Amino acid sequence: MTKQPTDAGAMAGTPPAPPRTGVPSPAATAKGLHRGSVSLLGAVALGLSSVAPAYSIAVTLGLVTLVAGHLAPAALLLGFVPILLTAFAFREFNRQLPDCGTTFVWTTRAFGPLAGWLVGGWVVQIATLIAMTALSQVGAVYLLQVLGLHTWEQRPLAVTVTAVLLLAALTAVARRGLRIAASVQYVLLGLQLTALFGFGAAALVQRHSVRPSLSWLNPFAFGDPGSCAQAVLLCLFIYWGWDSLITVNEETDSDRVPGRAVLISTFTLLGTYLFTAFAAISFAGTGSTGIGLGNAATATDVLATLAPPVLGSVLAKAVQLAVCVSAVSALLTTLISSSRTTLSMAAHGALPAAFRRIHPHHRTPAFGTVFFGVATAALLVLLQLLSPRFLGDAILSIGLLIACYYGTTALACVWHFRSQLRDSPRDLLMKGVLPLLGAVLMLAAFARSAYDMYAPAYGSTSFHGVGGVFLLGFGSLALGVAAVLIARARFPRFFREGRTAVTRITVTED
Repeated sequence: MTKQPTDAGAMAGTPPAPPRTGVPSPAATAKGLHRGSVSLLGAVALGLSSVAPAYSIAVTLGLVTLVAGHLAPAALLLGFVPILLTAFAFREFNRQLPDCGTTFVWTTRAFGPLAGWLVGGWVVQIATLIAMTALSQVGAVYLLQVLGLHTWEQRPLAVTVTAVLLLAALTAVARRGLRIAASVQYVLLGLQLTALFGFGAAALVQRHSVRPSLSWLNPFAFGDPGSCAQAVLLCLFIYWGWDSLITVNEETDSDRVPGRAVLISTFTLLGTYLFTAFAAISFAGTGSTGIGLGNAATATDVLATLAPPVLGSVLAKAVQLAVCVSAVSALLTTLISSSRTTLSMAAHGALPAAFRRIHPHHRTPAFGTVFFGVATAALLVLLQLLSPRFLGDAILSIGLLIACYYGTTALACVWHFRSQLRDSPRDLLMKGVLPLLGAVLMLAAFARSAYDMYAPAYGSTSFHGVGGVFLLGFGSLALGVAAVLIARARFPRFFREGRTAVTRITVTED
């Protein structure tokens, strides 16, 4: 699926570093969540599912190829670098501050409550909400296709109603708890990976496929820095979402599980994407006509174009089902992660108390889960009523928000652990050098995204010569500034005490 004012009082002193015992703080264990309900495999499955690998590669690979040609695998590799560097920041934070609020808690501890609420809370949730709206629509369209209801998929009302019903079903699953959600994700993720690797293997052995070349991975082969930057920015979206698994850090067997799951899931994504990209380029080439990946007419769904000639019409249905499942799976994971972020914010006194209610039987943030399901449905209906093009530009603006909060979180890691950077070479590298490089790359991506999005031709809408994608992205940030000012008046204790103290956590039940 995105970036700070600070609280002067909170910045006056640096809070003591938390103990390195690996034991969650009282704040992290008092919310009423079910400890030990998520294994390492379950966390990895949730992380991978939230990225929606089949959907992401289907809608992004063609766009990357339009920009990078046969160097699309190199762009995928370059785009992975800032993601990996940021992942180290998430892992180090989680080891010492394992709170389901993740970026909200970490940014608050590092830069104060204003930055924590705006960047670690608001920006993340807005980006996720927009993504959930898109995923619900995509899931509905592909579901209708799989069911053979092609007439309905062309009707906006039918798609919207199907998306709302899909949201209702997934909200019910997420509300019942992580054990059932993780079990569902195993099946959904297995179908996605099987379809992608099956498609890739079949494409590589086709008679007319060319031999893949390692030169396609050469990042120095880009002749134009601008095209390289644009391709890498597109790739940020394809990896976004793995951090959702960190929000279940209070429900794992160990505080080290989320950190390990982060690295496993990100490298699994890299391998999956590179294999699929090599196979697709090998079979179809990068031409601008026919099934070529450089054909603008088919760039937004390359799997739908390539699956029939590679697998035949019957097995191509399985790939179509995998893309549908991918969107549904990601939607389920985002429902899980979003409600846990708001649970933490409410537990720390930064949101209304209703968000910290835990279901007495399922031990899940029931109110927050239902809230996000309803909010997503409402936003989908609103954007469809305004214009389908408006929804498309809202989706494109997510890239700006992703770079904003990833970059800020990486900077927060460096600042929070600054007193420990001299303790050992390992601390200097993992808590300082690598997260700092990640922050620089992410914030550079943020600046480049803003520059590109300002152009009126970027996206489908514009207003007085300014791109609609830019206005939506910065409009979300501006709305967040207004929201944080309202929150500051509504929750003065949180903003007064800042990062040096946390309000007493009281968990209520439905």
